[in-house]
Amino acid sequence: MTTPYHGWLKNVAVAAAGAFDRHVNAAFEGGHIKFFSRAALERMHRETGFAKVRFAGVGRAPFLWKSMVMAAVRP
Repeated sequence: MTTPYHGWLKNVAVAAAGAFDRHVNAAFEGGHIKFFSRAALERMHRETGFAKVRFAGVGRAPFLWKSMVMAAVRP
């Protein structure tokens, strides 16, 4: 079994380098663990014809949410 390592220091370093979306890119083929940022989800949905993409955070305190909910419409 393998699993990504995402300790605090690594996450801060990746984010500070501006490489977090690339590091946890969910658009690659294969693998079973996918990471999505709001920007990546919105881009993927708009590129495939969806519009009115909306997000809401769920669980925990604001900006420390446990989950992200997205809704989109395909015209």
